Amino acid sequence: MRQAIHAGSFYEKNANALTKQIQDCFSHDKGPGDLPVNKRLNKIKAVIAPHAGYQYSGPCAAWAYKEIAESHFPELYIIIGPNHANNGTFLSMDLWQTPFGEIRIDHVFAELLMKKNGIKVNEDAHQKEHSIEVQLPFLQFATQDRMHELKILPIIIDDSCDLKKLALDIKETILETQRDVIFIVSSDFTHYGRMYHHVPFSIDVKKNIYAFDEQAIEFIKTKNPEGLLQFHDEKISSICGIYAIALLLHTVKIQKVSMEQYYTSADLTESDYKNSVSYASIIIS
Repeated sequence: MRQAIHAGSFYEKNANALTKQIQDCFSHDKGPGDLPVNKRLNKIKAVIAPHAGYQYSGPCAAWAYKEIAESHFPELYIIIGPNHANNGTFLSMDLWQTPFGEIRIDHVFAELLMKKNGIKVNEDAHQKEHSIEVQLPFLQFATQDRMHELKILPIIIDDSCDLKKLALDIKETILETQRDVIFIVSSDFTHYGRMYHHVPFSIDVKKNIYAFDEQAIEFIKTKNPEGLLQFHDEKISSICGIYAIALLLHTVKIQKVSMEQYYTSADLTESDYKNSVSYASIIIS
């Protein structure tokens, strides 16, 4: 079982305290303001949500999970995150534990995808990676009325991933299994400062960070994975989930992209921008 390794650091360890923490993310000045309400007729296909500690990125993530809560409940959530260790692209087949309880894997889907693609299971890599885990309490909160039915497929990827092949194999697996799927991509945006070994500019820092992220997000809005990756390579971007985002753009037939929230950790703490991480909540339908 994949334990909730980051409970007590990234988010509250106690279920009641975690519920309040997530509710506070919704009501925060930078959150959506309201808790999720009734289901709507429109269906979303994917969200991009951040994965920092909830005190920083939680209000931003709440925008994405309000959309998930108010959209239809799918048979499967495919959660794609970066492998920060950069040592491969891997599935997990374990049960995942959070303070809210266990989450099951869609083994039928996973096994068919492995046969098609050759993607491997590596539980140790998932143990050491936080980008999937941080999404799960929010997902359980958003689907609390059907939490016992919740199924996921966690995928972490790095720069060695053949994105087009994996995207094609995921699409074929969806067709063959007839699964109704929503994708969750776990990504922060620009990491700026000496703490992150990324100081591409030293004047007008806030303005430049915003402009940098705006350029990257524009490639998402225009459904351009190749442009996004070229931007990443040329500008040496520090967007940790860049390959996860590109995989999503290769996989999903996109009609509409909307950015619901964007801010930086420095905005939240009113610091001097010596070190800053950007967060965005993006909805794809």
